[in-house]
Amino acid sequence: MFDRRAAVALLVSPLLLTGCGGGAEATGRRTPAARPAPTATPTPPPTSEPLVEPAPRRMAGLGPKIHAAIPDRSRQAVVVTGRGRNSPLSTVVLHERSATGWQPGTVWPAHNALRGWSTHHTAGDLRSPVGVYTLSDAGGLLADPGSRLPYHHSSGFVSPGTGFEGEPLAGTFDYVVAIDYNRRPGTSPLDWTRPLGPGRGGGVWFHVDHGGPTHGCVSVAKSHMKDLLRTLDPKLHPVVVMGYADWLAL
Repeated sequence: MFDRRAAVALLVSPLLLTGCGGGAEATGRRTPAARPAPTATPTPPPTSEPLVEPAPRRMAGLGPKIHAAIPDRSRQAVVVTGRGRNSPLSTVVLHERSATGWQPGTVWPAHNALRGWSTHHTAGDLRSPVGVYTLSDAGGLLADPGSRLPYHHSSGFVSPGTGFEGEPLAGTFDYVVAIDYNRRPGTSPLDWTRPLGPGRGGGVWFHVDHGGPTHGCVSVAKSHMKDLLRTLDPKLHPVVVMGYADWLAL
């Protein structure tokens, strides 16, 4: 999770871990006597109700509290919607903010932690932390595919063994995007600095899906990880908004 130094205050979770154009003048001057004065256009009477701009388009499934936690400067938001509080199944949608509001992209299937979600994530609870977090750094075992985020290429991105359903974990960390929960933004995803202490967990990433639940991360298909890396732009201050559907609707 991140704090104000990570550029977003988590307002809705206890985790400390988002004209008039120019034209012809209309004056009251008369024209010369030889020419008739122009007819003035009458001013419409004032209306009793002020004009109201249409509300910006909100992201589907997000309630007012969650929307309020997204920083005003953020123009990209990856929304991870869990099927339920205790479910490891979720969907991911990348949204971009335009003048008319948030515009959604394609819905991607995803996995989150084995036991679902937590509003107070701790190490080993096998739950993903809910919240709104910045996305600052990326990396992977494979070479940079064209990431806009700073990319750390390292042989340290390995995950041996098998997953909870017996699936092989090889290639899981070919590409990752660090989620700024209990980490120091601006460092490699492999950095072990834990501002909240090791008891609050860490190393929460987007990574390549291996076909089963995670320990706390969010996983999507390898092709979608490439899409994220090539699209998330630090100039647009991307964030992730993640949690189970009922929590996101707050």
